[in-house]
Amino acid sequence: MKTELSQKLGIEHAIFGFTPFPAVAAAITRAGGFGVLGAVRYTAPDDLARDLDWMQEHTDGLPYGLDVVMPAKKVEGVTEADVEAMIPEGHREFVRETLAKHGVPELAEGEASGWRITGWMEQVARNQLDVAFDYPIKLLANALGSPPADVVARAHDHGVLVAALAGSARHARHHAEAGIDVVVAQGYEAGGHTGEIASMVLTPEVVEAVAPLPVLAAGGIGSGEQIAAGLALGAQGVWLGSLWLTAAEADLHSRALTAKLLAAGSGDTVRSRALTGKPARQLRTEWTDAWDDPAGPGTLPMPLQGLLVAEAVSRIQKYEVAPLLGTPVGQIVGRMNSERSVQQIVDDLTRGFEKAVDRINRIAGRSAT
Repeated sequence: MKTELSQKLGIEHAIFGFTPFPAVAAAITRAGGFGVLGAVRYTAPDDLARDLDWMQEHTDGLPYGLDVVMPAKKVEGVTEADVEAMIPEGHREFVRETLAKHGVPELAEGEASGWRITGWMEQVARNQLDVAFDYPIKLLANALGSPPADVVARAHDHGVLVAALAGSARHARHHAEAGIDVVVAQGYEAGGHTGEIASMVLTPEVVEAVAPLPVLAAGGIGSGEQIAAGLALGAQGVWLGSLWLTAAEADLHSRALTAKLLAAGSGDTVRSRALTGKPARQLRTEWTDAWDDPAGPGTLPMPLQGLLVAEAVSRIQKYEVAPLLGTPVGQIVGRMNSERSVQQIVDDLTRGFEKAVDRINRIAGRSAT
């Protein structure tokens, strides 16, 4: 499963795995893919340095990357407290009523929310980069469009490729103009923030729009046959995120959430603004239903919604309140029906890829190689 991009990065398989878990990212790299560690949860630089030290020790000298969340534009002089003050009291009351309806306990006195939108702020991402560039990362990905020009230049000065996600050909062209090296075409089926164009349509549109830049296909991919389809559409690899959530090495801190993921079908997700204020695909729960109900107050724009629900999400996760418990995940969740090691997942992907290629060769009247 080699492409020009995979050979440039020195990896065996053109499989790029995004994950918030260092153990999963390292295992993807060791299995011949390219592990990409999500940095959004690292609000303290020392915590990121600790986990990158661990990655160094567990990747056998093989390449890996980092994913940050950095807006291309910023608003000067606005603090988190300023943003908090913009949240209407009616929305806060709606959160309290919804949690009370389901009997969600309070956090212990003095216990801070474990999930904060601060990880989405530009200065936090810049602090992460100050740490990351001390390590031999080979790829820097940004989930909110093209990173600022100085960050792209800094990455290139360190010999690091820069990738950015795109949900349309228009977005992809903006990335190319910004000097991005790799475009991730993220289809409607993907988990997390995603656009409205399905992968089968989006991938070839983006490939054509940014040629000759390499494109990774993303969204709804969880089998070797789907990888073969993505490469057939012109991609030079695939970007997989949701698939790793039920890997044996993943640490969701919740057996109840793992059980929900394993039991879910491909129709059990929804694009909802409930988590951050922007449409993000996630498990459909009574929490997302409450926010999407026309009778409710409606969600707030980003970043207000994320700040509003941060403590509530932490409480729901800590106490594993099943009706409300969810996570960002793509429609591929319907195939995530067993816990497997990362190596087993990669082995299944490569076997499925080989079968698909052999099938096409037979259809085309060529003998398999």
